[in-house]
Amino acid sequence: MSFILLVIGLAMLVKCADIFVDGCSNVAKALGIPSLIIGLTIVSFGTSAPEAAVSVTASLKGMNDISLGNVVGSNICNLLLVLGFSGLFGCLTAKRKVITRDFVYAIFSSIVIFILSAGYFISGKQEGVITRTNGWILLCFLAIYLYALAGDAFKSARKKEEKTKFKFKDLIFIIIGIAGIIIGGQLVVNSASDIANMLNIGQNVIALTVIAIGTSLPELVTSVVAARKGEVDIAIGNVVGSNIFNILFILGLSSAISPITYTFESFIDIIIMMVVSLVVYLLTLKNYRIGRKKGIILLSMYAAYMAYILIR
Repeated sequence: MSFILLVIGLAMLVKCADIFVDGCSNVAKALGIPSLIIGLTIVSFGTSAPEAAVSVTASLKGMNDISLGNVVGSNICNLLLVLGFSGLFGCLTAKRKVITRDFVYAIFSSIVIFILSAGYFISGKQEGVITRTNGWILLCFLAIYLYALAGDAFKSARKKEEKTKFKFKDLIFIIIGIAGIIIGGQLVVNSASDIANMLNIGQNVIALTVIAIGTSLPELVTSVVAARKGEVDIAIGNVVGSNIFNILFILGLSSAISPITYTFESFIDIIIMMVVSLVVYLLTLKNYRIGRKKGIILLSMYAAYMAYILIR
């Protein structure tokens, strides 16, 4: 039953996140908000909604391994599995600013969480803590990023954005989407915890594998569809934006609500996430593209990471 509830919860997260994004986008367009801002904020946040629901729920319940492992695992999954798989369907090309600004900020975000967590183990402690203060620091960095996005978007957006007709059903979609995301998050956290206990394995393993892949499905679907339709610049931008939101918003909010304790193994995963971010950045830096060969390299790296997690 726990496996069935896990699948139902993941399916609810993916579908309701999609409904939420559509509803928000339509309302934003009806209010005349520039489409560029919609794409950079609402879509990135919407595809990160499953991770947010799982991590915040886990944080409130004191399941710190799931809360942190979900974010770290999802970011690694986004960079290696999502981009790698998308690269098989088309040559992904990113705008120069996505690589030189947004991707750099994503790497900076992973470095920040590494710095905040490294001190505990350098001092010889067995466990680390992402404190409420650390959470607010992450949220402040998110505010700076959003400010930069908004300023850039307003400069490039048309002075008069064409408005669409306001529809009441879009508000209903937003409410249904939020409700489904919350319920789906509860199902995933509870069932994942039960499965971990039943199989006598750590919650961190479940979070880094099953939950991470499940909550990354919105990014995977969005990127693959974009690649097949030839809208290749969306794929990389979606993943980079989602990774920034995962660290700064989800970890920031989760730890601001309840401090997150973690083990040395989780700290190693943070290091792996940081290294993976740098490797993918270097692969895309030369020509801002990810083709089939680079896609195979990324998928091979993800397979190696999964093997490492299971062996560990």
